[in-house]
Amino acid sequence: MKNLIYSICIIAVVSFSSCSQKIYNSTANVQQLINTDQFTFLAERANPTNFDVINVMNSFPGAGSQRFLTLDYGYVITLKDKELKVDLPYFGRMYTPNFDSTKNNFNFTSKDFTLNKTQNKKGDWEYKMVTNDQPSQITINISVFSNGKSYANLISNDRQSISYDGYIMKNKEITK
Repeated sequence: MKNLIYSICIIAVVSFSSCSQKIYNSTANVQQLINTDQFTFLAERANPTNFDVINVMNSFPGAGSQRFLTLDYGYVITLKDKELKVDLPYFGRMYTPNFDSTKNNFNFTSKDFTLNKTQNKKGDWEYKMVTNDQPSQITINISVFSNGKSYANLISNDRQSISYDGYIMKNKEITK
């Protein structure tokens, strides 16, 4: 009986120690990216706010919506020198959809946008970017935590809002 209790305690300790906070980037690297305002937000998961989408995904047999919303590598928001590039999928209700389905995602480059950056009481950074050169005004809110984990929320005039979980990293250098 004692061996059973000891083994249960060991399993509990090992399982709780594996739930520690994941480090996506060092604090110094995150601070450097924040200071330069040049980084790439890499989305790992999409979180739609439309319950119709969530209900459809939950209706598939044998799987919940959590598995379907994990994104492949490459969906990003890139902030560079006076340029904002967004390439993210969209799941939700659109009020003015396009017949070309490739144009229904968030896939654009903006050179005319406003950028506001604030730091909250906990030391995390909040970015607010509003595009001025897109057919519909898009507001992008990105919360950056000290370990590099980030949360992005996109709000548009022509569709319901959607959020993404991910992390920030250094922009990739383009060599010619």
